Amino acid sequence: MRRNHKPRSARQAMPAHSRRAAWRITTTWQNTLAQYATAFTAPAFLLFSQLLTAWLLCTGRRTVTGMLRLIEPTQRHAHDAYHRLLRAGAWEMARLWRLLVEALLAFFSPAPERVVPLDLDDTLFHKAGRRVAGAGTFRDAVRSSAKHVVYAWGLNLVVLTLRVQAPWGGEPLGLPINVRVYRKGGKSHAELAEDMIRELADWCPHRRFHLCADGAYACLAGRQLPRTHFTSRMRRDAALFALAPPRRKGRRGRPRKKGRRLPTPERLAARVRPAHWQRTVIDMRGHPVERLLHSQAVLWYHTCPDHLVRLVIVRDPNGKQHDDFFFTTDIDAQSSAVPAQYAGRWSIEDTFRNTKQYLGGEHPQCWKGKGPERAASLSLWLSSVVWLCYIACAGASTTWVRLPWYPMKRTPSFIDALATLRRALWSNTIFSNSDRQSLSPKFLAPFIDALAYAT
Repeated sequence: MRRNHKPRSARQAMPAHSRRAAWRITTTWQNTLAQYATAFTAPAFLLFSQLLTAWLLCTGRRTVTGMLRLIEPTQRHAHDAYHRLLRAGAWEMARLWRLLVEALLAFFSPAPERVVPLDLDDTLFHKAGRRVAGAGTFRDAVRSSAKHVVYAWGLNLVVLTLRVQAPWGGEPLGLPINVRVYRKGGKSHAELAEDMIRELADWCPHRRFHLCADGAYACLAGRQLPRTHFTSRMRRDAALFALAPPRRKGRRGRPRKKGRRLPTPERLAARVRPAHWQRTVIDMRGHPVERLLHSQAVLWYHTCPDHLVRLVIVRDPNGKQHDDFFFTTDIDAQSSAVPAQYAGRWSIEDTFRNTKQYLGGEHPQCWKGKGPERAASLSLWLSSVVWLCYIACAGASTTWVRLPWYPMKRTPSFIDALATLRRALWSNTIFSNSDRQSLSPKFLAPFIDALAYAT
C-alpha cells in the first residue's frame, strides 16, 4: 500500500548544503555593499544598493527602468529617484574607487612590501543620441583593422585595472580600480592615466606599483610616476642611443644628454649573434612558452630622456611569429619577466568584453549631467565586486555544471561567477518568501540555473 507523504516545505525542496551556500553568498554580497555606505547618505545608499543588486540580476537590457523591475515592488521608489541618483546624486565615484582599492588590496595583496601589478587601456562604450554628456566620435578598436578604420559614437574611457592571480591559477584577472572619460579638447589619454596613477599612489602611500600598457601609452615612461615602474611595447623604428659619456674636466658648454646612436630595435635584433640569444621558458597568461630573449639597457631619448630603459627582444625559436620588442623602466628586471608582464595585460581586454557583454555596461540610457560617466564607471566597478564576492565565497571550487561537450573546463569564467551570485540571490529570495506548498526541485533548479546564465 502506497503511503501518503506530506508536501515538503519550500525550504525542504532545497538541499541543506545548497541553502547554506546561498545564504553565505547572499550575506557576502550584502556585507560587501554595506562597506560602501559611507560614500552615501542613508536614503541614497538604499537606492544604490537596490540598483546594484538589480543590475546584477538583470538578464535583459540594463536600462535603469529595466533594472527596476527586479526590485521588490513594495520597496521600490519612483523611477526618477534612481535616474537622479546617477545624474545629480551627492556622491563621488572617486570615493567608491578608493574603498574598492582598499578592499581588493586587503584581500588579494595584504603584504605591503609586494609590488602591485596594474594594467591600463582605453575602450569605447557605444551610446545612442547626440546629447549624451561626454560622448564623441572615436575610433572603434574592435571593428577597425590596419586597412579599414571604423568610427563610432560613445564614451571613450581610460581604465586602470588591478591584475590579480586567481586561486585556480591560469590567466590573471583584471579588476577595474579607476576610470576617466576622455573628452576632445581636454586632457590627453596619457595625462588622464597619469592622474589616476597619482591618485592611486595617494590612496596607498606605502605601496609600489608596476604598470603595463600598450605602445600608445609608451610616453608614460618619461613621466615621473610615483613609486611606479612601467612596461610597454617599443616601436620597431625607435631612435635609440647609448648613455652619455662622462663629462671631461675643463670642457665648456652644456653637458651631453645622450651618447652615440644605436641601431633601431629591428636592426639590433638582426645583428644579434645566435650565441647571444637566451633560450628560456616564459609564462604567457598561465601557459609556459619557449622563447629566445636578448636584452640591453638603452636610452630612448624621445620618450624617456632622463634615464635608461631595458629593451627586451623576444623571438620565436620556430620562426612562426615576428620579433617582439618590449621595454621597462625597471633596469634590474629579469629579461623573462618583461614579456610575461606584458602578456598578462590581456586580462584588461577580457574585462572590457565581460563588462559589455554580461553586465551591459553600454545599456544605461543616461544622457545628462554625470549620469553617462557614472553609469559606465559603475558597470566596471560592479565587475570587480562580482569577482571579489565570488572568490571570497567559492575560491577554487567548481560552481558550474560539467557539460559533456566541454569536459576540459577547469577554471571559471566571469559568467560563472555572475551566475553563482545570481543563483544564490534568487534561491534565497524564492525559498524565503514562498509558501509551504510543494516545490519540485526538478523544475525549480534548472529554471533558476537557466536564468542565472542568461545575458
